[in-house]
Amino acid sequence: MSHPERVRALDLIERVLDPGSFRAWNDPLPTLAAPDSAYAAELAAARARTGLDEALVTGEGLIHGRRVAVAACEFDFLAGSIGVAGAERLTLAVERATAERLPLVASPTSGGTRMQEGTVAFLQMVKISAAVAAHRAAGLPYLVYLRHPTTGGVFASWGSLGHVTAAQPGAMIGFLGPRVYEALHGQPFPTGVQVAENLYEHGLIDAVVPPEELRQVAIRVFDVLDARPAPPGGPGGPPLGAPPGPPRGSAGEDVVGLPPGVPAWTSVERSRDPRRPGLRTLLRHGARSVTPLRGTGEGESEPALRLVLARLGVGPGPGAPCVVLGHDRTRQSEHGPFGPAGLRQARRGMRLAAELGLPLVTVVDTAGAALSREAEEGGLAGEIARCLAELVRLRAPTVCLLLGQGSGGGALALLPADRVICARHGWLSPLPPEGAAAILHRSTERAPEIAARQGIRSADLYRDRIVDRVVPEHPDAAEEPEAFVHRVAAVLDQELSTLRVLDADERLAARMVRYRRLGLP
Repeated sequence: MSHPERVRALDLIERVLDPGSFRAWNDPLPTLAAPDSAYAAELAAARARTGLDEALVTGEGLIHGRRVAVAACEFDFLAGSIGVAGAERLTLAVERATAERLPLVASPTSGGTRMQEGTVAFLQMVKISAAVAAHRAAGLPYLVYLRHPTTGGVFASWGSLGHVTAAQPGAMIGFLGPRVYEALHGQPFPTGVQVAENLYEHGLIDAVVPPEELRQVAIRVFDVLDARPAPPGGPGGPPLGAPPGPPRGSAGEDVVGLPPGVPAWTSVERSRDPRRPGLRTLLRHGARSVTPLRGTGEGESEPALRLVLARLGVGPGPGAPCVVLGHDRTRQSEHGPFGPAGLRQARRGMRLAAELGLPLVTVVDTAGAALSREAEEGGLAGEIARCLAELVRLRAPTVCLLLGQGSGGGALALLPADRVICARHGWLSPLPPEGAAAILHRSTERAPEIAARQGIRSADLYRDRIVDRVVPEHPDAAEEPEAFVHRVAAVLDQELSTLRVLDADERLAARMVRYRRLGLP
């Protein structure tokens, strides 16, 4: 089967906008590439090849005389991958569109997260999803056009949040790229699943149209969704609020019991130990008044993701009342990874917390969400995107516990909280290290090296302000399960008690600033 044409970002913009109306928004970009590094050389080559400074083009123009904002990926720039710089450009564009009351046309084509930047790049999905959610909450139309190919974190964030979503005929669209799937599972992904027409048949996108027809689609959509003329507005986005605190020092500084020298691969191996305590052990030894809830309330249930009401804490106190939702490592080993229904179940937990005025605790411990035909056709990427958008904007106090493995979008979907706590051997990565190695080196044998480079371990996550506290293991939670979960429960109780007395508006504003600035210098 032949692949559809790859449409360049500027060519697509030219086809959609009124002739001569495009004006680029050229915001200054941060960079994570060290001078004289291999990554810096890759960036320089991509800039020379494409004539662009990054994988994203943003700006404004007119569609049938209507002023709109546009954002388009350029696949020829490092496979359209999104790192800190690209995410910052996109977020600034969405914020500006919101501030100036502009409809937004977004057209991804990307392999996903920029692997050269590791976990920090992966976390950019949070702030992008939050910005798109704010744009939608302002009552502004968001039209998405998925080009060939669109995969990974890009599809599972801003690629899946459109009011109306169309796709290029024959485009490969899916959560996991087929090469990574084959490297991890030893067999090719089923054919005909990650194709635009199949997504349309399963109700995941609204239309399949060639690029030359996108302009007419946009005219019709905006004629209905943006019937009122946009009021004039000045440039810039909403205020960012207070700046973050002073930079932290080397990995592990100020964290009791966190030697910075523990190799990342050691944590990966220990997190995969079947004896390691998981969510069930935490609830058994670190909680009381536990009431399990089952399913989405809409006819679906997912055993690998648990939803409970509980009081977390140990000792004489009553414990902190909360909604707990998280990955059940035991059920994942018995029933396989969770799929879209699990994330719909998670969103039920988020709604419960908001409606009942209870704090929400999310527990991340997963090798990744389901990678299957059923998961793709069931809308896994869209559910990840909706979880991110809802969780980061949830008014309830939120704490995330990174308990063990934290792999892929299925882990990130439960992460963006007011406070993030990490077990010493917990980790967070865009993919299992074996999958990242398959992308970068076409071999899984260099997974330990990739794990070290990508900044996935607790010490790195603390240094990069992704986590706030690290719970020690002496030396490994599998060797002291009950004592370990007692320490975890005590930390969660303390964090929840602190968050509950904070002003809700100030707490939510601080959360938005946190994820808005993540990865920036």
